[in-house]
Amino acid sequence: MFNISPLTLKKINSFKRIKRGYWSFVLLSLLLVLSLFAELFINSKALVVKYQGDYYFPVMSDVYLGTQFGQSTQSEADYRRLQSQFHNEQTSNYVIMPLIPWNPYEQDFSGNYPPNAPDLEQRHLLGTDVIGRDILARLVYGFRTAMGFALLTMLASYAIGTAVGCAMGFFGGKFDLFVQRLIEVWSMVPFLYVIMILVSIIQPTFMLFVGINVLFGWMGMTWYMRTMTYKESAREYVMAARALGASTARIIFHHILPNTMVMIVTLAPFTIAANITALTALDYLGLGLMPPTPSWGELLQQGKSNLDSPWIVTSVVVAIVSVLVMVTFIGEAIRAAFDPRKFTRYM
Repeated sequence: MFNISPLTLKKINSFKRIKRGYWSFVLLSLLLVLSLFAELFINSKALVVKYQGDYYFPVMSDVYLGTQFGQSTQSEADYRRLQSQFHNEQTSNYVIMPLIPWNPYEQDFSGNYPPNAPDLEQRHLLGTDVIGRDILARLVYGFRTAMGFALLTMLASYAIGTAVGCAMGFFGGKFDLFVQRLIEVWSMVPFLYVIMILVSIIQPTFMLFVGINVLFGWMGMTWYMRTMTYKESAREYVMAARALGASTARIIFHHILPNTMVMIVTLAPFTIAANITALTALDYLGLGLMPPTPSWGELLQQGKSNLDSPWIVTSVVVAIVSVLVMVTFIGEAIRAAFDPRKFTRYM
């Protein structure tokens, strides 16, 4: 059974006492979980359709044609219209729609020419963009994309950086010098130019951007872990483990890494904020994900180009600032709670 050490419990309790960081973590985690199930709250597909005594769950299944529910169309059923139809017929048939009955790709031209201001009747709570797509839907799905990108990039970068940094600090010598020169050369490669070249050659995808950011993002953690490992490997407990015949793998994974995890935990929130900003900036410049992928950067570009429609830029700026502020609060709280000077006594 997994046991948490008393020292780790002290650090966690210290983090909980920093209220703005703790509640930012709770709120951001809740938003991330809800975004993973966004199809249940923001979707043009119905959650439940009852028709002639049978139940259908379009949001969790394949396409249902309109003819299956008495509509004349041969394409997928229009569930908003079907809901209104069943309501007017006053029969036992009914449709339950999500809270926001629009998907992030769907265009609405039922009102004035887009972009349209927030409209409660049409359930466009934050209005529509320049081609009639619901802004709230694109914000939520864009948040999921941005957080997924930030977390995947961070995990891959930290895994590579931690492994290489630990090896450099532990083995030292020629291996350390060789990797240092390699990192120095690789860090001189211009990141933005690489993005521009690749985007012009191949179709940009989510995993392509994760891969490119990992290629350039692992070096920062490497330097931190090299320094931490070099310091820890000279301490008495490591010397004692060597004297007792512990293997290199055991020394690294059971002794050095647990004592350097504070660096990883402390830097992680700030890395997430940097990754979100990077993806948003690339999308804003037109070098990011392919349209019509929901993207905060693309919405920001629309808002800048349509300042006479302030609901666009206001929505995306508030969303970006709110998430980055929460991530920053979390990072500050973790840095304060996991500060080794609070829990270390030198004799």
